[in-house]
Amino acid sequence: MIDVLCVGIMVADVITKPVDALPGKGLLSQVDSIGMYTGGNAMTAAINIAKIGPKSAVIGKVGQDAFGDFLIRSLQEKNIDASSVKRDASAQTSSSVVLSDFTGERTFLHCVGANGTFSLSDIDFDKVEQAAIVFVTGSFLMNTFDGEQTAAFLKRCKEMGKTTALDVCYDSHGRWSQVLDQCLPYLDIFLPSIDEAIELSGGETDPQKIADSFFDKGVGSVVIKMGGKGCYIRENRTDQGEVLPIFKVKAVDTTGAGDSFCSGFLAALSMGHSFRECALFGNAAGACCVMAKGATTAMRDYAGLKALIEEYQP
Repeated sequence: MIDVLCVGIMVADVITKPVDALPGKGLLSQVDSIGMYTGGNAMTAAINIAKIGPKSAVIGKVGQDAFGDFLIRSLQEKNIDASSVKRDASAQTSSSVVLSDFTGERTFLHCVGANGTFSLSDIDFDKVEQAAIVFVTGSFLMNTFDGEQTAAFLKRCKEMGKTTALDVCYDSHGRWSQVLDQCLPYLDIFLPSIDEAIELSGGETDPQKIADSFFDKGVGSVVIKMGGKGCYIRENRTDQGEVLPIFKVKAVDTTGAGDSFCSGFLAALSMGHSFRECALFGNAAGACCVMAKGATTAMRDYAGLKALIEEYQP
C-alpha cells in the first residue's frame, strides 16, 4: 500500500549561494557554495513524506543522463518507490539553477526537459491502484500532461476511489484557468500559493472570495499557501475559513518551502489527522524546510514535526 503517490515534475536543483547580483558579461563572482540537490514538486513531496513517516512513491519522467541517474538514485537510497519513473533518451532531465540570496530568497533559471514530455501514457495505473492519496504537483510545467490529460487522470483517480490533491507552479505563459479549470471538479484538495490563487480566481485577493471561486468550480477543500502570512484553510464552502500563521524560524534557504508544506499536510492527512491539524503539520514542514539549503535537507520525522507544532502551538 502507498500512502501518498506523487505525480508530476522531477528536477535536479543546482543551488548557488549567496547571489545578490549577477556579474557583468565575461566577469566572475565568487560564492560560498554550489551544490546539487533533488528538486521538483513531486520529487520533493515524495522524499519529505517518506521522511515524515508515510510510504510514498513517484510517477514522473527523467532523461537518460547524469541528472536523471542522480534523481533515481536519490529516491532509491531513501527507499522510495521509483519503479514507475520513466526514462526518456530523447529529452534531458529537467533542471534548475537556483540563485539564493543572503536572506534565503531564491531566483530560478529552469529547463523543462523531460517534464514537458511526460504524458498520460506514462502513468502506471497499477501503481495508482495501490495508493490512498494521489497528489498531482507541478502543473503548468508539464506541457503535455497539463490541462486535458491531467483532468482525465484525476477523473480516473476519482473513479478508482482515490483522494486527489493538486498543487501548481506559476504559469509564465498566462494560461491559468484556461488550462486548470477542467481539472478542478476532480479535486478533493487544492493547494496553490496565494500568487497562483489570485491569478486562477481572476484577480481576487481576499482568500475567502478566492476559495469561493474554487468551490464554484467543483473543488472539495481549499488550502492557500500565503508565504510569510502562513496558510488559509477552508475545508468546505460552509466553513468560514482560517489563517494559521507561520512558525517563525531562521530562514537559510526557502527552496521547496511550498512543496514541504504540501508534504506535511498530506502526510498528516494520510495518518488520519483533522483538516486543521494537517495545516499545522504543513506549516511545521515548511518551517523545517527553510532552515537548511535544499528542499528536503532539514525535514523532520513525525515526532519532530509534532514537537515543533507543540513549541509554537502550546
